[in-house]
Amino acid sequence: MNNIFDTLRESHEKQRLLLDTLVSTTGDSSARREFYNELKHELEQHAIAEERYFYAPLIEQDKTIEMSRHGIAEHHAIDKIIAQLDDTDFSSPGWLTTMRSLKHKVSHHLEEEEHRFFQMAGKVLTEQQKHTLAEQYNKEMSY
Repeated sequence: MNNIFDTLRESHEKQRLLLDTLVSTTGDSSARREFYNELKHELEQHAIAEERYFYAPLIEQDKTIEMSRHGIAEHHAIDKIIAQLDDTDFSSPGWLTTMRSLKHKVSHHLEEEEHRFFQMAGKVLTEQQKHTLAEQYNKEMSY
């Protein structure tokens, strides 16, 4: 059975693959639209589930409150970039520039979580919590 860290890493890998694919697309193509809609859905669902089943229990702990606030703030910054993409025509050169900005922001966020936040969270969550949170996250994501 996966714990919350394994489960979040799986979602992170899906996000990375979609971002890599999107920055290699050109123009207003059906592939660009399809991959963008999939990425947007994944990021939105992931942020909701992650805030509920990773950050919410961690925000209650003194050791992890600041990192939790920081992670949630980064989700909001990512939402703002997505809103910019939504307002930009798929064929505009600005769309790809903004997508690269999104890729950079998301990549930074994922790296920070995996290399810093997971270690801190591992110290405050029990083994049972790690597995229960993974189950709840997966249920929310409908995996």
